[in-house]
Amino acid sequence: MIKREDIEILAPAGSPQSLQAAINAGCDAVYFGVKELNMRSSSHKFDLDDLNTITKQCHSAGVKCYLALNVLVYDNELEKMHKVIDAVKKSEVDAVISFDFSVIKYARSIGVEVHISTQHSISNIGAVEFFSQWADRLVLARELTLEQIKFITNEIKNRKICGPKGELVQIEAFVHGAMCVSVSGRCGMSLYMHNSSANRGQCSQPCRRSYTVTDKATGKALEIDNEYVMSPEDLCTIGALDEIIASGVVSLKIEGRGRSPEYVDKAVSIYKEAVDSIFEKDYTDKKIEKWNEGLDTVFHRGLSDGFYRGKAFKYWAGVAGSRAKEKKELLGIVNRYYPKIKVAEITMQSGELSDNEEVIFIGVKTGVVRQKVVDMHVAGKQKSNSVKSDEVTFAVDKKVRAGDKVYKVVLNDPMKARKATQQ
Repeated sequence: MIKREDIEILAPAGSPQSLQAAINAGCDAVYFGVKELNMRSSSHKFDLDDLNTITKQCHSAGVKCYLALNVLVYDNELEKMHKVIDAVKKSEVDAVISFDFSVIKYARSIGVEVHISTQHSISNIGAVEFFSQWADRLVLARELTLEQIKFITNEIKNRKICGPKGELVQIEAFVHGAMCVSVSGRCGMSLYMHNSSANRGQCSQPCRRSYTVTDKATGKALEIDNEYVMSPEDLCTIGALDEIIASGVVSLKIEGRGRSPEYVDKAVSIYKEAVDSIFEKDYTDKKIEKWNEGLDTVFHRGLSDGFYRGKAFKYWAGVAGSRAKEKKELLGIVNRYYPKIKVAEITMQSGELSDNEEVIFIGVKTGVVRQKVVDMHVAGKQKSNSVKSDEVTFAVDKKVRAGDKVYKVVLNDPMKARKATQQ
């Protein structure tokens, strides 16, 4: 019987702020990469020198950490790859997520745990048996249905398929975030069009652009601007989470190493609440509706349940940018925080702020803190609003820190913004 402690919520961490946000939100593990040799190389903020700090930060919070080293590796990079994995072992990072066999082989040769990336498109029990020689966990192809996943997890138990640690191979699956038009993310379109390879962490996302289609017979062209025919919606499985857990998946992976700290905070906290509700037998339609509303407030390109029910193509988007109902606008930075009275002092660098508006604090050690503005004072006098250059104080329940950035949460109308750019 599956227990709550058997299920891992795996969060993306593309920056120190997102890492702390994931931990604060209650994840069980994080995955991250260093600036080279990972599939989000252009957006990552970590270096090899950060591994010890990341490991201590995670382990002290009871959170595991996995390094994504999931790009194709060329011969002139083998020495660099060895250096990265040596650092992983020394810093006691829990595992590497890998695709290239040179990475898998070297990691195993020095005793580093391996998780096979979804890029290998593992889709059947034979492939599971093969990769179990190298890995303790497999991330299955993103194109599988729940029935196919359940068959694989049952066969792992029936055949007693174990990884190098001698334990049954674990299965990990994506539950939320961006999906790729390509099979499990193996795409050559960016390389072909812009000489920046997706398999090297440098995808320029040409599938999310507008195009003109030309009839070769007549020479007539059809504009398909704002009809992003190759851009799929984002994955959202909050309403199928009980079925995914029942399928035998043990790690629930949230995509988004290139996304904002508040996205990480919102996604992790909502999925944690949903998982807890499933095991408390309180997973209801009303709660699912509330969780979907929450996930709708952070970046997404439309939300679908992907391939799990075998009908992903019906839900392909038609938009390239975010369809989130909320966005954030920078207000300023925190000057200091008074812990005894729980009050933050900020300098307004732009925009306006009023009582009862929602703000977000984001910082390396703070992660993400959401707060409604109550009892605002400007230059020591109580006021209901403030503007640029004001020194503002108001109550903040959770600790924030000097230097943290402060944003105002505002409603977002992506369709209105898109029409405005066309005029």
